[in-house]
Amino acid sequence: MDNRDRIRQIFESQYTWIEGFMRNVRRYSSRNAMIYPVKDMTWTYSELNADVNRLAGTLMKDGVGRGDVVMFQMLNCPEFVFAYIACHKLHAAGSPVSFRLSAGEMAQALDDSKPKVLIYDPDREDVVKQALEMAEWKPLRLVVTGVTSNENAVSYEEYVKDASTSEPQTCEDYNIYDETVRLYTSGTTGRQKGVPITSINEVLSAHDVMIHFPMSYKDVTINTTPWFHRGGLHCAGPCPTFYAGACLVIMGKFSAEKTLQYLQKYGITFVIGVPTVLEALADEQEKKDYDLKSLRGIVTMGSPLERSACIRYQNVLTPNIFNGYGTTESFWNTFLRPFDLPAGAGTAGASCVDDDVRVVKVYDDHRAEPDDLAATDGSEVGEVIIKSPAKSPYSYYGLPEETEKKYYKGFLYTNDLGTWDENQFVTIVGRKDDMIISSGENIYPVQIEEVLNTNPKVRDCIVTSAPDKIRGQIVTAYVVKADESLTAEELDQFCKDSPDIANFKRPRYYRFVGELPVNATGKKLHYMMKMIAENDLKNGFFQIV
Repeated sequence: MDNRDRIRQIFESQYTWIEGFMRNVRRYSSRNAMIYPVKDMTWTYSELNADVNRLAGTLMKDGVGRGDVVMFQMLNCPEFVFAYIACHKLHAAGSPVSFRLSAGEMAQALDDSKPKVLIYDPDREDVVKQALEMAEWKPLRLVVTGVTSNENAVSYEEYVKDASTSEPQTCEDYNIYDETVRLYTSGTTGRQKGVPITSINEVLSAHDVMIHFPMSYKDVTINTTPWFHRGGLHCAGPCPTFYAGACLVIMGKFSAEKTLQYLQKYGITFVIGVPTVLEALADEQEKKDYDLKSLRGIVTMGSPLERSACIRYQNVLTPNIFNGYGTTESFWNTFLRPFDLPAGAGTAGASCVDDDVRVVKVYDDHRAEPDDLAATDGSEVGEVIIKSPAKSPYSYYGLPEETEKKYYKGFLYTNDLGTWDENQFVTIVGRKDDMIISSGENIYPVQIEEVLNTNPKVRDCIVTSAPDKIRGQIVTAYVVKADESLTAEELDQFCKDSPDIANFKRPRYYRFVGELPVNATGKKLHYMMKMIAENDLKNGFFQIV
């Protein structure tokens, strides 16, 4: 074996996320790793590892091993952390899915990933039961993080009862290219795509956070966003926090009041949340004036910061505001740090240390080459493309055609439209595929249109968005009636009752019209309707539900 092979063997087997976590178990065994304020519970690194081992050993008895999937649908909670780390230990892939999924969407995820074990919150019991009836794949084991009425499920407490806290003996070497996490993101039709994130992707995502904050073992973090998001898991969530040896404060459902109380009580140094979270925190801080002296920074993602909002947050909360832009496939790839703000507010910032973010020209009949760049004049609109070899798996699970469509010559073609200036600061102006981003959630019009069009009183529809200062965008539907008795309230209830879209995706604004704009081939002109919606909002033409 020559030296290159020796280095490769050591690097590939030992530079893994789980090796980093276990180093911290040894280094910081008596230091706090995790706090769960709702139940006034705290874990040291040694105690956290013991609870992880209890689950890992039980999963092993159920046959979970290399290449298997454990799916979990939970709010941020201790069991989420145990499952996330246990999968690393067992060479399995942990797949956290949105607790907002409809039964149909959940069934699709089950059939796609075929998890051996499904762990879920008890308040999701009805949706999971319906999803299991719809899905072809049935997990070997159903585990509920609480009391369950499902005779085919077992409570988490019962599942790990009397389990050993010893390290699971897998007798296999770890590898940096093993899939450790499978996240789901939507395609242009709303169909979910599995993103198979590897151990080295997780290590280098953690490093990115540690570089850009910076973050160390002395920090205490709280990520108020759901951990099933890439930004939830990897931006001061479980991934970088435990890799750095820091302490994680768990928040299941966001509360501005509780966040600031926890900040004051536990000495939180970094808070992560979408812009709506920052707005609520600022409102609460102005009312109560909490002691924020421990706070080193607030990081926001999901949409750009308005200049006036940014200045307010800097004055009311902390001067150290950060803003990241990226994708599920590549984490964040441009970043605004405190010294970039408020001057850079409204932009997505410039490329992160290990990333190459560009704006390339847009053509109707072909994809631009990576070096076919839009002018750096802040005005020419192009497509944003991302090269992120450290943080991206460069594939979708089981979808080679989608992989070929999105990845080209080492770049991810995002479908985001943007401009960039002479300093390569990128400003996002829209989507090629008309995706709506509302409160940080990706929503695809086609999926909602398909549901609305199944209503017999609907002849046709276009779903778009109207601007909103807090959410960024609000889902908006233009509907051509097939029955004049149809009302906005009736359609709203129809969407609520549908198993095919999550509740947060339903339209909140409706306008009934006689016809929809289409091109010469009959294709709906979503971009035109988006411009119309902005004017209709100003003129008060919408029916609000």
